[in-house]
Amino acid sequence: MTVFLLCAFVHTYIWPVFQVLRSRLSYASLRVHWISNEGELAVNRKVWVLLGFLLNGGLLLWLGLRQSAVGMLLFAGVSFVLGYVVYGRFIARQLGLGEHDPTPAHTQADGVDYVAAPMPIVLGHHFASIAGAAPIIGPVTAAQYGWAPVLVWIILGGIFMGAVHDLTSMVASLRHKGRSIGEIIEEYLGHTGKMFFLMFAWAALILIIAVFTILVAQTFTKEPAAGSASLLLLVLAVFFGLSVYRWNVNFVVASVVGVVLVFGSLVLGLMWPLDFASWSAVKSFAASVKWKPEDMAMAIWTVFLMIYIFLASVMPVHILLQPRDYLNSFLLYAMIALGLLGVLVVQPTIQIPAHAQFSVEGIGLMFPMLFVTVACGAISGFHALVSSGTSSKQLDRESDALPVAYGGMLIECMLAVLSLITAIMLTQPQYAAYFKSGGGGPVTLFAQNLGTLMAAIGLPRDAAISFTALTVSAFALTSLDTATRLARFLFEELFTPRHDPAFRHEHPESSESISSPSSSASVPKTSTMTALLTNRYVSTTLTVALGGALAFSGQWKTLWPLFGAANQLLASLALLTVTVWLAHKKVSNFFTLIPTIFMYAVTQTALANIVYTNLRAQKYFLAGIAVLLIGLSLFLGYLFVKDQFFSKKLVPA
Repeated sequence: MTVFLLCAFVHTYIWPVFQVLRSRLSYASLRVHWISNEGELAVNRKVWVLLGFLLNGGLLLWLGLRQSAVGMLLFAGVSFVLGYVVYGRFIARQLGLGEHDPTPAHTQADGVDYVAAPMPIVLGHHFASIAGAAPIIGPVTAAQYGWAPVLVWIILGGIFMGAVHDLTSMVASLRHKGRSIGEIIEEYLGHTGKMFFLMFAWAALILIIAVFTILVAQTFTKEPAAGSASLLLLVLAVFFGLSVYRWNVNFVVASVVGVVLVFGSLVLGLMWPLDFASWSAVKSFAASVKWKPEDMAMAIWTVFLMIYIFLASVMPVHILLQPRDYLNSFLLYAMIALGLLGVLVVQPTIQIPAHAQFSVEGIGLMFPMLFVTVACGAISGFHALVSSGTSSKQLDRESDALPVAYGGMLIECMLAVLSLITAIMLTQPQYAAYFKSGGGGPVTLFAQNLGTLMAAIGLPRDAAISFTALTVSAFALTSLDTATRLARFLFEELFTPRHDPAFRHEHPESSESISSPSSSASVPKTSTMTALLTNRYVSTTLTVALGGALAFSGQWKTLWPLFGAANQLLASLALLTVTVWLAHKKVSNFFTLIPTIFMYAVTQTALANIVYTNLRAQKYFLAGIAVLLIGLSLFLGYLFVKDQFFSKKLVPA
């Protein structure tokens, strides 16, 4: 009833006021383009039909299906399908996506980073890169607030914010020669803004590299089968890349054989686990330096991972990174499909209340911390770096951006809903036990309960749990190697000369169409130092060295609590940048402006809360970093306001 009354209030009072304001606002006074022509109005009606479905579906869920995980799953699935068909295509039309323009994978082709690939391969790479452990950890942890706010945020956030964020970031990169969000900031908000953003994003990726290196090394040490299976997958990925791109093997045939071998690698990994801690040589050396065998095994895996991510960053993308992500994506597809089928068969009852508590100890108030805790399942700034960093350089056609970016995000949202179900099917004491010391945490909760669901369809429970754990570890490794390559790109852009037309537009204020790529020009000579710092081997070496040093030092544990807010700050800054770009091109941008305002408010509130909390705890270092992040976001927000409201360049004569 509350939802119904809220809808009635919005329809009766808020909507008419909005229509009046919309008719009075002009582009000269506020650089927001609303929908105008009849073709777009037809699409707009479909969007409101989608909104109506979500609101009415939410009401039905609240009244009749709130104790049914199957009802929750079906409602979420239908919502995501409608979101893609209606809102996704609507955004694509606003962006002018089409097949008539060559993509950077063709115009900038270099055989290393810019390599055109079929849509399924790029989708596999993109999905595997963005869907690490975060869409599992976030919803499972946030379930302490109750399932209702988490579900609403996943569905609405995914359709109207996260997927839009990923798609617009990718398209903006496509229209700027495959360059990152930082380059677009320079073009429209200035060089200083670009430098601040690139340094911030690169530092965040260094932190990700350090944390994921340790997490993957710990997983391989505790689950030796995951390590051996991952090594086999690396070898398989190289052969797949060579077979498709060098030996001209039919793509479908290679995919079928590759997928069969992927699951064969898992079986072999379980049969022959690579347990370094049990090797006599490792035990002897560990004893000589007074280490535990497990610590020595973890150090071995850490060094191996650093070597691997270096190779994954500098090697041609179609030889290792791209095929590995593509093949790995089938593991996640299989895990999601088996999990969903298990929910339909078991039909678990929801045990945790819809609204449990507004404040959670160790996390904070629901606003803003819910929107920071559940990131990758709804919206995540890391996705913008992937969309504009690696994926945009591999698209064969512009139209592929819709299934890759928007569709890939909604698949991840479905994984987030499945993760939420594995948590709320437990009683509160059972759920709390996983978060106590030695309880295993959210990943263990997800693996064990998803294994229980899979066991209902005939799979052995222990094998299902092992399969889930192996899949999650494989995607943590995927996020690690992608983060390294992204950090390399950002580092190179950081030291690219401003005048270099190979990396930015020569005429930023030209009246080119939104669907027209910028013209290229000859590359001027650069200094020896610039050439050195933009060399992919040098930039990767510095990136891996810093990430590895932070991993071995353990200092990442101090900084990690800030990462959630910093990640969402990346999302708000990416949306802000895309909003400015669309405004300069005089294209509708309300679908990015509204998420920009919301995410900006969330991150500012979250960072202010972090400052207050750490000052009370006398953790001045963390509080100081949070203040710096607030300063960065305020500075870029100032540039945004200045550009949108006070710049005479955009006001029509």
